Amino acid sequence: MFGMIGTQDMILFFVLMLLLFGAKKLPELARGMGKAMGEFKKVREEFEREITHAVKHAENEAVKEPATIEPAKIPAPAADPATPTAAPATHEPHVS
Repeated sequence: MFGMIGTQDMILFFVLMLLLFGAKKLPELARGMGKAMGEFKKVREEFEREITHAVKHAENEAVKEPATIEPAKIPAPAADPATPTAAPATHEPHVS
């Protein structure tokens, strides 16, 4: 359904563009699109350089200082209110 754009499709596209914008406006639009694409390419390349630099920097830091893993601190289990606790036994003499 959405395959390659054929010659007929391209011709139809250019004819529609010519009708919509006119012969004088098309070169201006093409120039603007070219500038926009060039600017997009510059920004993309700069972004890729920054990411690559950050990854290399992180790798160098990891090699210099190996990470130390501290053991996890496990909290003491909380008392379950449903479970009866043994009360301390008190032996008091029974007075009669």
